[in-house]
Amino acid sequence: MEDLIRIKRISIWIFIVPFTAINLCLLISVNYDLLENTIFTVDQIGRSGVTIPYFDGSLSISRSARTYPAYLVFKPGMLITAILLIQYWLANKKLFEKISQNNEQSKYFLFFGIGSAIFLISHSIFLGFSFESDFYKFFRRFILLGFIIFEVIAQTLLVFSLIKIKNEIRHLMNKKILFIKTVLVSFLIIVALLVAPILNSEEHTHFKHALEWNYFMGVISFYLLTYLFWKTAKPSVHTPKGT
Repeated sequence: MEDLIRIKRISIWIFIVPFTAINLCLLISVNYDLLENTIFTVDQIGRSGVTIPYFDGSLSISRSARTYPAYLVFKPGMLITAILLIQYWLANKKLFEKISQNNEQSKYFLFFGIGSAIFLISHSIFLGFSFESDFYKFFRRFILLGFIIFEVIAQTLLVFSLIKIKNEIRHLMNKKILFIKTVLVSFLIIVALLVAPILNSEEHTHFKHALEWNYFMGVISFYLLTYLFWKTAKPSVHTPKGT
């Protein structure tokens, strides 16, 4: 039971921390005038008019997060998230080893899960550096793409693993949430395959920005669902006889 409580605690923070970080960066970009003439004056590149990028795609996550002072929020937020991800995938592997004798699949989601965390750490470190180099631009995109691919694969493998042992954990899980998680990872895979051809094009900029915000929300929502998925037994209350 301690393992489940640990996974629930870690998973809810994996959702809260990046959600808060990217939306604080958005607020800084849109409300840059509030920080004018302070030590936190927003860089010109990071400034934006009123926008809801989830719908209109007028601003990318990268633009809102890579300049001062937004990166003071974004970088620590992503580094904390990466550390939490490593703990999350290690905790899941430990849980599978206790629940199922056939836990061969756990090493695969562990590999991709920790791999995604390493990509996220690298992305956080290099975000904000400005080099006029095609190789650097390719490298930065490669890191971001690596995070997304590894994260979605890890999530998918974990869902498949949960489905395989659902009879063994039926008293600990919420079946409806497992179904929703299955739909979510399927949707993330389908969307990735459909939009892959236009990602490297110079067109559809607003669409790609809106997709970026919403896709990221989809990825971290997996962890909110994890929090809702696991049940933790409450200690039974015994009423003394004669009362």
